[in-house]
Amino acid sequence: MEYRTEHDSMGEVRVPAQALWGAQTQRSHENFRIGTERMPREIIRAFALLKKAAARANCELGRMDEATCTFIGTACDEVLAGKHDDAFPLVVWQTGSGTQSNMNVNEVIANRANQLREAEGKAGSAVAPLHPNDTVNMSQSSNDTFPTALHIAATLALTTRLLPAVNELAHTFARLERENRGVIKAGRTHLQDAVPIAFSQEISGWRGMLEASAQQIAVTLPQLSQLALGGTAVGTGLNAPDGFDVAVARHVSDLAGQTFVTEPNKFHALASKDAIAFAHGAVRTLAANMMKIANDVRWLASGPRNGLGEITIPENEPGSSIMPGKVNPTQCEAVTMVAVQIMGNDATIGFAASQGNFELNVFMPVIAYDFLQSVGLLTDAILSFNEHCATGICANRLKMQQNLNDSLMLVTCLNPHIGYENAARVAHKAHEEGTSLRDACLALGYLTADEFDRVFKPEEMV
Repeated sequence: MEYRTEHDSMGEVRVPAQALWGAQTQRSHENFRIGTERMPREIIRAFALLKKAAARANCELGRMDEATCTFIGTACDEVLAGKHDDAFPLVVWQTGSGTQSNMNVNEVIANRANQLREAEGKAGSAVAPLHPNDTVNMSQSSNDTFPTALHIAATLALTTRLLPAVNELAHTFARLERENRGVIKAGRTHLQDAVPIAFSQEISGWRGMLEASAQQIAVTLPQLSQLALGGTAVGTGLNAPDGFDVAVARHVSDLAGQTFVTEPNKFHALASKDAIAFAHGAVRTLAANMMKIANDVRWLASGPRNGLGEITIPENEPGSSIMPGKVNPTQCEAVTMVAVQIMGNDATIGFAASQGNFELNVFMPVIAYDFLQSVGLLTDAILSFNEHCATGICANRLKMQQNLNDSLMLVTCLNPHIGYENAARVAHKAHEEGTSLRDACLALGYLTADEFDRVFKPEEMV
C-alpha cells in the first residue's frame, strides 16, 4: 500500500495515499483496535449536516468567505449522499467525547473541499487550503459538535423511521379491528380463562399500545431538538462569535427539514445526556409493548392442534430440520429478541448518562451507538412483523367459539342472579364433573332451565 505523510499538532503520521482522512483519524484508527462496532453512519451524516450549517453561520457572521463556505457545503453534500462512507473507519470505542470522529469528519471535509478547489483551478489562489481545525471546525469544539450530531441523528431516526413504522402497524391493527367486529372469544388473565372479549377489542389494545408509545416518543422530541452547538469546549462559547448558536440552529433546521433550536443552557447541553436517556426510555417502552403484542400473537396462534389456535398467521418458512410440516412464529420471535436487546441498550444508556465529570459527559459514542441501534432494530422489526405477520392475521372463528363455549368463566354473568359464592360452586362442579355450566347450575337448583337460558348470554358480556 502507498502512503502519504500528514501532520497534526503532535507531528507527522503516515496515511494511506488514497484516504480522505488525515493524521488524527489515522492515530485513532491505529490506537483503538477495539471491537467491530463503527461509528454509526447516522452520526456521520448528522456531522456533515451540522458542518454545512456551521459554515453557513460563519459566513453569515463574517468569519468565512462565501467560496470556502460553498466548497465545505459541497463536500458535506457528498458525505450526506454516502459517497465517502469508507472514509469514516473509526470505532465506537474511542475517546468518550467523540473528538476523533469529529476530527475524522473535519479532515475528510477539508481534504475533499481542497480537491474541489483544485479541480476548479483555485488551489494556487491567495486563499490558504482549508484546514480541518481552523476552517471546517471554525467556531466549534468536539464537545459541542458531538452532542449536536447525536441530537440531530436521534431526532431524524425517530421522526423519519421509527414513528412512520409504528403508524403503519397501527393502521394494520385498525383494519383488523374493523374486519373482526362482532367476533366474540374467551378472554384470559394470568394465562387462565376469563370473561369474554370481542376480538376487535383485544386488537384495539394492541393498537392503543402503539399509539400511546408514539405519543410518548413525540413528547421527547422538543428536548432532542435543542442543540449544544455554540457552547464550544465547556459551555462558555469561547471562540464562537455572538449569535453563532442561534444562526447555526436555524441553518440546521433548513437543511434537515425539521425545527431545531439552540439549547439555552450550554453547560447543561454538554454535561448532561438526560434528553437522550429520556427519549430512549420511550423507545424502550415501545419495545416492551411490541414484546407484549408479539407474545399475544404467538400464544393465540399456538398449535396448530394442541395449542390455542384462535388465530392463524402467515407460514413463511419451515420451522424444523427434523419435524416435517412444522411452522414457527418466527416474526414474533425476532420482535422479542429485538426487544430484549433494546432493554439492554437502555441499561447501558442509563449508566452512561449518569457518568462524565464536571463540564462534559464522556460516554457519548456508546450512547450514540446504542440509541441508534435500538431505533434501527425496532424500526426494522416492526416493519417486518407488519409485512410478514400482522397483515396476515386471521381469526379462527370456529376455534374461538369452541373455546368460548368451554370457558367456565362465563359463569360470571350469573353473579347478579345467584351470587358470587353460588356461581363459584357452579363453576367448580362443572369443572370437576366435566359438565356444562348449565347442567351444573340446574343440578344445584340455583336456576330453572328457562331462567338460565334467559340470563346466560355470553355475546352480551363484552
